[in-house]
Amino acid sequence: MLRHLFLLLIAVMLVGCKADDWRTADISDKLPSLDFELVDENGRTVTEQDYAGKPALVFFGYTHCPDVCPTTLARLMQITRQLDASDREAFRVLFVSVDPKRDTPQTLTTYTNAFGPQFIGLTGDKEQLDDVTNRFRVSYSYGEPDADGNYDVSHAAAVIAFDARGNAQFLTRDSDPVEAVKADLEHLIDASRG
Repeated sequence: MLRHLFLLLIAVMLVGCKADDWRTADISDKLPSLDFELVDENGRTVTEQDYAGKPALVFFGYTHCPDVCPTTLARLMQITRQLDASDREAFRVLFVSVDPKRDTPQTLTTYTNAFGPQFIGLTGDKEQLDDVTNRFRVSYSYGEPDADGNYDVSHAAAVIAFDARGNAQFLTRDSDPVEAVKADLEHLIDASRG
């Protein structure tokens, strides 16, 4: 009887444990896998298959963003610089611009190069952007243009992390401690090597 209770206790403990205990928000069973058709910094049409084999952090924004985008990308750059050299090359940050009118491939290249070689700019037409943002439940909208034609774009501020197979794993926001994001990223990278 005692043996059966012990085995039952172990089974309950194993069911309660997850292989990936993320320090940030676990979204592994909440979002679909990475799937898109967009345009890269070279003007080429690309899909998620072009980035398969390495974990990816995906962030939606735009280059004219006055605050959220540069802050978020600078934070990711800071975390990237804290990683071992081999880890720095083992993942990508896909910055998806939801402002294709202003964010040309050349503009995206200049912008993402400021953050590091892991950062890749992507965009697309309205239909392509709507497909990918709807897939990941990300909203965006355009403000009214001012007299000079400038406008703001409201967008989500979260970063979605996908494993090397394109499965959603965790979501991070600026409110998450840098140490937690770094630990989750290292865990994601290590898991992709296993």
